Amino acid sequence: MVSASVSVPSGGAALPGDLEIPRGARGAVLFAHGSGSSRLSPRNRAVAAALREAGFGTLLLDLLTPEEEREDDATGRHRFDIGLLAGRLAHAVDWLERRADTMDLPVGLFGASTGAAAALVAATERPGRVAAVVSRGGRPDLAGDALGLVSCPVLLVVGGDDETVLGLNRRAAGMLTAPHRIHVVPGATHLFPEPGALEQVAALAADWFREHL
Repeated sequence: MVSASVSVPSGGAALPGDLEIPRGARGAVLFAHGSGSSRLSPRNRAVAAALREAGFGTLLLDLLTPEEEREDDATGRHRFDIGLLAGRLAHAVDWLERRADTMDLPVGLFGASTGAAAALVAATERPGRVAAVVSRGGRPDLAGDALGLVSCPVLLVVGGDDETVLGLNRRAAGMLTAPHRIHVVPGATHLFPEPGALEQVAALAADWFREHL
């Protein structure tokens, strides 16, 4: 089991992350958190733990530097810059490919909220390396025209009571040409706080990555 605090280079930025790779891992899942969140998000960490139990390595990464986070407290401009976030995810995919303990592992991306859009755009930038994408309560619509360029299988998980986001996911799915599926979790709201809802998300993600990684 590899368990390490890491620093992932992206342009002039050094992005802090937490890497955990179980022995005999079948793939590595890179997490893209949503706006206003971080690699310490309890929801993503819970999903990551479930994925490790299913045999996948995980990399939870802060997509903004501490300085950018402080700037965003006033403006919010970085956390909604999908191009910036996607580019950093793509660099993290490259970083995994350079490590001896992850270079042979297929890569999946798990995105929440705006991180889902960044994950989809990053998948178009590294089509030979990203094997699947899962979105949790995501905003895939923010990926725009990149949706039609995604080539890997995409799972969109949305709460049944998150009506606005569900509508946005359905419209985004209509732009995807890659294999894709929308799974609606009945009674769940945007952050899946309802009993059993997040566990269902984790199980769906594990099944999707088992099938496609």
